[in-house]
Amino acid sequence: MKKCNSLKDVRQEIDKIDDALVELIAKRSHYIHQAAKFKNSVDEVKATERVEFIKDKVRARAIELDVSPNMISELFTKMINEMVEDEIAQFRDTSGF
Repeated sequence: MKKCNSLKDVRQEIDKIDDALVELIAKRSHYIHQAAKFKNSVDEVKATERVEFIKDKVRARAIELDVSPNMISELFTKMINEMVEDEIAQFRDTSGF
């Protein structure tokens, strides 16, 4: 982590991180669209067990990194819910359901 010498430096670093986060979320979303092609039902798209696995995994990682596990859990819950809805739409478009 870079040592900042001013608030301006801190904000510039935060802006870089924010840009990287958006790019990573976009990449994740593109993979989600690909996943829809390999599924046979809306229930498979919802992948409840996989979602719980991811939430548990990121929560544990947050604890390791000394970041609020509740915040990370809430962020991932929101992201996953939105992406699942998008994947369901993608699945229906490509499968004819």
